[in-house]
Amino acid sequence: MTYTSLAVLGVLVAVVVDRWVARTRVTSTRDWWSAYAIIVFFQLLTNGWLTGRRIVQYDPATILGNDRVVAVGEWRLLYAPVEDLLFGFGLVLLSCVAWTWLGRNRARGDAA
Repeated sequence: MTYTSLAVLGVLVAVVVDRWVARTRVTSTRDWWSAYAIIVFFQLLTNGWLTGRRIVQYDPATILGNDRVVAVGEWRLLYAPVEDLLFGFGLVLLSCVAWTWLGRNRARGDAA
């Protein structure tokens, strides 16, 4: 599987877990999108620094675009491949879903 396929799969799994498995519906809240905007800002700064300086490099056969590192274009945003944004979204969402789900279940257990 390519990084692109895995990143898209990660987003889909995270959304399915949020909406239908854990039923936390984190992505339907304004708080989630506000927090994610802050997270993605710093993700772009970090990824941009690491990939722009070629500290982290990607095999062009596994990502969209090629091995040319540009600020914007060639399927890159601030030097990072778009797959990094997808992958990051999935990771952060699953973390928030787990946190929310565990918090709700603990609150139910404490009340009993």
